[in-house]
Amino acid sequence: MRMLLRGAAALAAVVTVASLTSGAAAQPRTERAAGTIQSSAAAQIPPGVTAGVAVFDREAGTFTEQVNDSAQFRSASVVKLLLALDFLWNRGPDYVIPPADRARLETMLRGSDDDAADHYWSTYGGSAIIKRMLARPEVGLRDTAAPPAEYAGFWGYTALSARDTVAVYRYILEKAPAPVRTFIMDNLRRSTRCSTTDHFDQHFGIAGSFDRPWAVKQGWSGKYAKGTCGSQATPSATPAESGGVARAAAVDLTRPALHTTGTVGANDRTIVAVLTLHTVGTSYGKAYTDIGRLTRSLNVPGGVRPTGTWFGTWGELVNVRKGPSTGDERITRLPAGVEVLVGCQTRGEEVSVPPYTNDWWAYLPQYGGFISNIYISSPDNRLPNVPECA
Repeated sequence: MRMLLRGAAALAAVVTVASLTSGAAAQPRTERAAGTIQSSAAAQIPPGVTAGVAVFDREAGTFTEQVNDSAQFRSASVVKLLLALDFLWNRGPDYVIPPADRARLETMLRGSDDDAADHYWSTYGGSAIIKRMLARPEVGLRDTAAPPAEYAGFWGYTALSARDTVAVYRYILEKAPAPVRTFIMDNLRRSTRCSTTDHFDQHFGIAGSFDRPWAVKQGWSGKYAKGTCGSQATPSATPAESGGVARAAAVDLTRPALHTTGTVGANDRTIVAVLTLHTVGTSYGKAYTDIGRLTRSLNVPGGVRPTGTWFGTWGELVNVRKGPSTGDERITRLPAGVEVLVGCQTRGEEVSVPPYTNDWWAYLPQYGGFISNIYISSPDNRLPNVPECA
């Protein structure tokens, strides 16, 4: 039951030769120079993905993207925003958050800690939290619903839409008391790459598509392999249930979900909510890649795209290291098949995966480390259109 309550965000990375599988080389996707944004006439939703999208430009006061924005999705860890708001509601301007609660809320908002969410859900009434938030007109929720009665203990089964997610952020930014706004948004700006509970890399979607400043609250739910994010995390062959799997409900509780929500740009200019469902059996790496491509296709005023070229990868648990050598410290691991942004490349230690060898290494600026080019989906040892590192 505890595992079924989980619903957060993720990624990871080392390759065992036995697990390597060949795949078609992906075409590199080159972004425009930093500081420019390519507008899209409509969100580009990858095949097999069901999405609800809402992008709201606070400066202009208008939506720039709306796709199925009222459709209900199970919230996964995005509901943690409501748990935090409910706890802080009507506490008064002089309220001091007790140390134990501050620690829980910080890890819940930054690292998507599930134990903290369990605490607030069980302590403050479970589904009653959602009903209280629905009864607050200043928040303006329209599509949100408590989990089905038969799953009342599953906070990740709360129903949420993209437009309601935008409404939550608008409340926090525009109506919430200043201490509440500052506390929540500062923690979302400090989102950790690795989730606290299960070591998933949660810097997908918004966090991978735009340079800072951004603030994010991510979510996932479904059967994904366990996370291996971080230098100490150990991969597991046992699949993890994150958010649970159920067969019959008004909201789809079966397909794997991955959500990216938050703000982009100076002064939190644009609110972005991208909620997605993927085909049963989709790997975390593919879902991560698909939501990244979708998010990068959006018209997000004030957003700055990172420079570099996007490439697919192959192999499982590829190590990201501090330098271009297998002897350098491991930073984290990549999930199988995830797409990565390459900033430059350099020669380093020769890596061999018979019948191939390669001494070129790619620098991944979003990780601050290198992977061997042998694990990048490109036909040549040296990546095309990628400069050498200075």
